[in-house]
Amino acid sequence: MLDAILGPITSLLDKFVEDKDQKKRLAHDIATLAQKQAHAEVLAQLEVNKTEAASNSLFVAGWRPAVGWICSLAFAWHFVLEPMAGFTLAYIVATPPTLPTFDMTSLMTVLMGMLGLGGLRTYEKKKGIDKPRVSLK
Repeated sequence: MLDAILGPITSLLDKFVEDKDQKKRLAHDIATLAQKQAHAEVLAQLEVNKTEAASNSLFVAGWRPAVGWICSLAFAWHFVLEPMAGFTLAYIVATPPTLPTFDMTSLMTVLMGMLGLGGLRTYEKKKGIDKPRVSLK
């Protein structure tokens, strides 16, 4: 992303600054400033996330778990319940049922992401830094 921003700037430097060493210094300074700005933005977002997670309000800190539960239910429906329901209905109607097929590429993508989050949660619990903070206020 920084290359997309810095590309036009360095091309302007090529047009207006003739000294190659000065051009390199200016390009380096601009890149450093851009990286510092990007880093500051990430740190600011982390602070917002910390404040949001520390809130006792269900509507402030509870939206992330709600999204997790909704995704889990959609995941269960799409990958387990719907294929099994189709198989069961085909069996009941006396149509020769075929075993359901599961979309393993999507399943593994989601599963690996969730296992990564689960690993981080386990790490928090081992370190003793997990504290339930959400209430229904």
